[in-house]
Formats: sequence, C-alpha cells, structure tokens
Amino acid sequence: MVKRMTSAQIRRAFLDYFKRNAHTEVPSSSLIPGDPTLLFTNAGMVQFKDTFLGLEKRAYLRVTTAQKSMRVSGKHNDLENVGPSPRHHTFFEMLGNFSFGDYFKRDAIRFAYELLTQVYGLPPDRLAYTVYENDDEAYNVWVNEIGVDPRRVARMGAKTNFWQMADTGPCGPTSEIHWDIHPELGVDSIIPLVQAEDDRFLELWNLVFMQFNRKQTPDGFVDEPLPKPGVDTGMGLERISAVVQNVPSNYDTDLFMPIMDAIQEILHHDDTTREKNYIAYRVIADHGRAMTFLLADGVLPGNEGATYVLRMVMRRAMRFAKMMGVDRPFLGEVARAIVHEMSSHYTELSAKQDFIIKAIAQEEERFRQTLENGLTILDDITVDLQARGEAIIPGDAVFRLWDTYGFPIDLTRDVAHERGLTLDEDGFRTAMERQRKQSQAAGKFTFGEQQDVYRALNLPETKFLGYTTTRASGTLIAILRDGESVEQARVGDTIELVLDQTPFYAESGGQVGDTGVIETLHGAAASLQNAVVQIVDTQKPVAGLIAHRGRVVSGALRVGDTVSARVDEQRCADIMRNHTATHLLHKALHEILGPHATQKGSLVAPDRLRFDFNHLAPITREELQTIESRVNDMILRNLPVHWYVTTKAEAMRAGAMALFGEKYGDEVRVVCVADRPLSENQRANQPTPQLPDCYSRELCGGTHLDSTGQIGLFLILSESSVGAGLRRIEALSGRGAQQFVRERLSLLNDLSAQLGAPPEQVVKRLKALQDELDARKKELGQLQRASAKSDLDSLLGRAQRVEGVSVIAEAVNAASADVLREMSDALRDKLGSGVVALGAVINDKPSLIVSITPDLIARGLRAGDLIKQPARLMGGSGGGRPNMAQAGGKDAAKLGDVLSLIPSVIENTLKGHNGD
Repeated sequence: MVKRMTSAQIRRAFLDYFKRNAHTEVPSSSLIPGDPTLLFTNAGMVQFKDTFLGLEKRAYLRVTTAQKSMRVSGKHNDLENVGPSPRHHTFFEMLGNFSFGDYFKRDAIRFAYELLTQVYGLPPDRLAYTVYENDDEAYNVWVNEIGVDPRRVARMGAKTNFWQMADTGPCGPTSEIHWDIHPELGVDSIIPLVQAEDDRFLELWNLVFMQFNRKQTPDGFVDEPLPKPGVDTGMGLERISAVVQNVPSNYDTDLFMPIMDAIQEILHHDDTTREKNYIAYRVIADHGRAMTFLLADGVLPGNEGATYVLRMVMRRAMRFAKMMGVDRPFLGEVARAIVHEMSSHYTELSAKQDFIIKAIAQEEERFRQTLENGLTILDDITVDLQARGEAIIPGDAVFRLWDTYGFPIDLTRDVAHERGLTLDEDGFRTAMERQRKQSQAAGKFTFGEQQDVYRALNLPETKFLGYTTTRASGTLIAILRDGESVEQARVGDTIELVLDQTPFYAESGGQVGDTGVIETLHGAAASLQNAVVQIVDTQKPVAGLIAHRGRVVSGALRVGDTVSARVDEQRCADIMRNHTATHLLHKALHEILGPHATQKGSLVAPDRLRFDFNHLAPITREELQTIESRVNDMILRNLPVHWYVTTKAEAMRAGAMALFGEKYGDEVRVVCVADRPLSENQRANQPTPQLPDCYSRELCGGTHLDSTGQIGLFLILSESSVGAGLRRIEALSGRGAQQFVRERLSLLNDLSAQLGAPPEQVVKRLKALQDELDARKKELGQLQRASAKSDLDSLLGRAQRVEGVSVIAEAVNAASADVLREMSDALRDKLGSGVVALGAVINDKPSLIVSITPDLIARGLRAGDLIKQPARLMGGSGGGRPNMAQAGGKDAAKLGDVLSLIPSVIENTLKGHNGD
C-alpha cells in the first residue's frame, strides 16, 4: 500500500535509505556548475562528472544526493512546455544514488526496487521496466532475481536505453522504471505500449550503468569495458511525489500547492479566477522556484548565459501575470512564500531572503521600463510600416527588441496582432542563430587544447610544493612541443614541461600562474648541454597535472632529467600580497555591504587585483572609504595567515566562504586570516603556535602570505558596474600601491606648482578657475544666441516655395547643438507653416536639424524621412520624431550639398504622397 508522505518526507526517506546502505549523503551542488560545457547543473551526476571520468578521486565509493537542477537550455529545454504540461519544469530536484566502481547492476536494481516498493509502498503491479535490448544481465536481474513478471520488462533500443556522455568516452546501457497510470489495460499490453512510449506510463527512475569507454577507430566506434564500471541514477522528486501523493500532476503536490495558494492570496483571486488561469499559476509557481534558487546561488538577471536565463524566466512569469491583469510588482511576495516552504532543506534560501527579494524588485522595475521603452519603439516601427503599406515586422527588428531591450517576443506578437501586423519569425530565428554562432566563436579558448594529449599520456599527478617553497628539484616526466609529446627539446623550442613535483603555482581560482626558470644539470659527461628554460606561464591542462609553458634559451633537455625549478620570488610575493588582500576585501564587503556581496570572479596578478561581487546598487564614496580603511586596519594589525585541510562539509559548518562556480572535492584547503595577532605566549610556542579563531575563512587553493602586515598598503582604484547587480572593484597592494602613491604625490606637487597654490589649496584654486571659465562660457553663449537671433529675419527672407510649402534650408553659425535647435524652433514658429532645415559645423563635424510644422505632417512629410538621405551624403545617420529630426556626419565639406538636397527631397515626397 502506498504510504502517505509529504515531499519533504519522500526526499528524506530516499537519502536515509541509501545512507543505511553505506552511501555518503553529499549536499546539492550549486545550480551553476564549475563546468564550461554546461550552463546549469541539469542532473545529479554533474558534480561527480570528473569522478566518473577518472580525473579526480573521492573519499567514498557510494553517494546519494538531492540535487537542485535546471533545464532551460540546449537539448534539455523544457521552457515552452512549462504550464500546459503537468510534469515539465525549469527548476526541479533530482534524487540520485551513485557508485564509483563499487556496486553495479544487481545492487542498483535491488536498491531501486526495494525503495519504491517497501519504503514508498508502491504496488509492484503498477510498475513496468525497460532494459537495453542487448543487456541480458539487467534483464535477468529483474526477471530471475527480483522476480518481476517478464511481461513487465521491455527491451528497448539505444535511443531510449543507452546513455553516453559525448560521442566518445564513458557510456552504457540504462534501465528505466515506469509507473503504470492505467493498469486496467492489462499486463499483456505493457511491453508494446512501453515500446511505443505510450502516455499510459510515467517514467519515474532512470538507472544508468556506466559500463564502457567508447573510442573512435578508423573502422568506427568501439566500446571497451571500463575497468571499474559505475552507476548513476536519477529520479525527479516532483514526479515521485505526484505518484506517492496520488495526484494527477506535479503541480497538485505539496511542492507546488502551497506556492499557488500564496499566489492566489497575493493576487486576491477567487477559486474561479485561479482555475481559469491555471496555466499562468503553474508558470509563476515554477518560474518562481527557478528564480528564487538561482538568486540564492548568486545569479543575477543579465543579458547572457545563466543571467539571461534568469531574466527570461522572471519576465515570462511577469508576462503571464500581466495577461491576468496584474500591473504591480508581486514576485518578491511569491519568493517569500517559496523560501518559507523550502528553506528547511535548502537553508541558503532563508539566509539570502532579503537579497533575493530586493533583486526581484529591481528586475520588476526594469521590466516595467522595458515595457514602456519597447512599446515606444514598437510605435515607431508600426507607424513606419503602415506609412509604407507593409504589414510584417522584420525579423531583425523583432530580434533587436528582444536582444537589446529585453522585450519578449510573445509580447511583440500580441502588440502586432492588435495592430493588424504579423512578425517575420523566420527572420527572428535567423538573427538568433547568427548571434548564437558569434557567441560560440567568442567563447573559444586556447590553452589546454592538448587536453586529449595529456590524458593519453596517463601521467601521475604533479605534487605541488609552492605553499612552503619557491625552489625545488624534480624529475621531468613529459615534454610537449606543438601539441605533441616529445622526448627532448633544444634551444629555441617553445614547450610545455610536466614535473613530478614543482613549486610553480598553476593558474586557477583567479590567481595567475607563476613564472621563473627551470634548469637541468646533466653533468660533464652527459651528451646534452645543460638547459635553461624561461617559464612564462603555468597552467593545469587537466586535473592533477601542472604544465610549465616556456622557451628553451640554452642547452637541451629530455624526459627523465633531474631539474631545478625556481619561481620568480618577487613576482610571487606580489601575487600573494594581492591574494591575501583579496580575502580581506571580501570579508570587508560582507561586513559593510552585507553577506550577499559574494565573489563572482577575480583576478589576482602581480601588479593589481580585480574583484567582482553581487551588489544591487553603486557603492558610495563613503562606503568605499570605509571598505578600504577596514582592509588597511587588518593589515596594520599584522594578523597571522594560515591554512589547513578539512572536509568540505566541516569547512562550510565553520562558516568558510566558497566561491561562485568553483568546483571543490570532498577535502578542501581553507585559508584563515586570524581574528587577532599572536600573543607573546603563542609566539613562544613557535613553530606550531596555538592560533586564534579566523577573521576571514575561505576555501582557497591559492598561495598566501604568512601575515597581513606583509601586504604593506591597500588602495582601491575604482568601483564600477559590470552587469545588472554585479559590481567590480580594482585595487592595488604592496609595491604597486606604494608606486601609485608616489606617482600621485608627484602629480599633486606638479599641479600645486603650476597653480601657484599649496597642495592643500589645489582643489579650492581649481574650483575658482572653473567658476571663472563657466562665467565666460555663459557670456559667450549669450552673445552667440543674440547673434543667431539677429540672423533670423535674414533667414526668413531666403525661404523657398516647394510644392506650395515654405522651406528654409540654410547653413548657419551655431556654437552648439542647443543653439542650432533654438534657431530651428524660432524659425518654425515664425513661419507658421513650413519646413526648416538648418546645418552647422560644430566641433569640426557637420550637424543637421529638420523641423516641420504640424499641418505638413498630415500632408505626408516626416522629419525623420527627410533627413535620412542627406545624412548619408555627409557620411552620417540620423532620425527622430515626425516633427523634428537630427543628424550628424563626418564630412563637413558636404554640408552645402546636403542642404541643397533638402528641397528636392521635400518635392519628391509631396509628389509621391499626392500620387503625381
């Protein structure tokens, strides 16, 4: 009998069952994976991908998780189905169990069957199964060991029951477990209907058996058995909840009903209105969960990648609300309800609730502005189309509205329909595809293109010694030249070297790679001359390996040589100053701006540091000064810096900060800046003193100083926006900060001498000079305006008659665009009816303005149309409203020709409008 369980109980029962069966429960990873091939975490196995590939080792062989997941991009794009479908979602939870070379098919099948039938109480006669068509092993486990009626086990082809990570690499058969929605149709029809993918069955659980490594050979693909096959399973919490709770759709479970009840209360709807708008309710509930969890994971609405997807789902929810007549911000209240329902398991929601709601409010205001701006642009487009007798909005225009202004295409479609227009949707899709290809080209990277070469070498991991030394000896175990593994290299070769151990830090976590020298000492009797390699960069081509890129400047070297590796110590020390300063900056941001100000990217270089973080408003000068002072206070206190290795779970419990998009193993390195200097007693206990608690605690693999005092000085250079809700601080420390101060003091002294004022009076003196200059400019402007007005009567006297219309098209002297506009307005008013076209050379560039009185607009004249052709003639462009348009150009010599063209453009326009 199916047991009565809430979704929270279903989730917990799943995790507890596998824990009883020797699995380690691992927390959900972020929705943003540390994987450049994925936009979102879309399955439970994503955080274990490198483990399955053999690139990293875990402290356990069996794992269970409840993983936050998103599917709104690529082949897993469920967005358009969300709402109408009872089971499609953008955000969902994937329950899974995994084996890394431990148990295989027999245990995976037994675990799944026992959990479903005994823990959840699902009746066996409501379950059906699939196996890969050639997988006799899995079939026999189901039929002969579990005892399932063979009429319930369907053999399926590779399309549904064979999984592969890519064209080559790990792959294997799968076995799916389905819920029979209509058991009354009988057992004999199960296999044919499962094979036909009939709606009678709902897929609950997919068991993936990673059994082979697929390789490409000249004769085709070959599947070689993996030495340690693994298991990867996934079951959607939303689907199993619908089955256990015996409701017709996922939206009827307790994962969604409380949220939709909250939406109804927020919008003051009665039950009839809610039922009428059930699709909108589903969209808002689903997208509300997606936006809340993405914001909690540090994603903010933006224009590309994950940030764009967040903006898209938020605006889709707002669009559905608008269709119900909702014209006020409300998604923050929806998010509050989601936090209330889900924060017991996902505690990050409650910790970041205030930030989530504030970010939503800002995006709702932006969308309101988007609607206003987009509708204004649409007005111009539709007026222009209707004037030309056309009825299709071009695809490029639709794409520009969507891409540049964030205006949803479905809203463009609705507005067009209201005005009797249609969209060129093929053109829209072409423009989208063009942008997608450009984005892919821009996203390509260069270093590490030899990843496959490094993997094929099957080298042992490089031991990193750089936490304690900058000099060490090691053995040269590989040389790569021009992307190929070679045995030796000579003078002039550009190469990559791999040692068994090295003090060189490889670029990662924002810290640049070390530079320095690697030398060989072959000895006098050796056939090869001793080599010196100048190392210019250090990278990690694959996990666990450190590659030193450089050029052989003397001698020759070969694999197996003993070498001396020396890091550039001064450069290394500068990097460490900036890295330790970055940790202090991160902590200061948390203290002064709030815990939402988390790192979203960084650069730690020898000459500067750059730090990107979440914050929804520009930082004031006072806040920046407070942040800078806080960091310098911690430097002056000369706080000890140390590090230790622990489990990720323990580090997070201790309050360590983990970085956005970074991948961590089970064991992590924690860098701690102590919260107070060492006491005399502690210093006496060196070299292993009892250290104080941490002021700053971060998961970090980078190199650091021994104490904050070694930083010397910290200076913030700038603070700026790098995206919606994303700020950037650029700063200096140590020698770079000292050099900056010296240069600025020298500049101040020079300025003081030039102004004839002491340094402390420089600003006051500059202000006096600026006030004097402004007064002179004002006087000059008044004289220019008076001179321009005196020319008006003369200009009126030179008006032409074109098709019965008074036209003034003249070059004038105007010192600014404002003066040119004032002259145009005055002449238009004096004419009463007519066209005024004035041109002037302003700052060596031609400028043109065209004004039309309202009565002539009715005759078909549009200022924007009149200005286009003349503007092109002077190498520029222009536009504006029907009554006034402006243009700029590059070729001032063409201004006379442009003005002489205006009357003929007016004449042709009027004749065309009159049908002549």
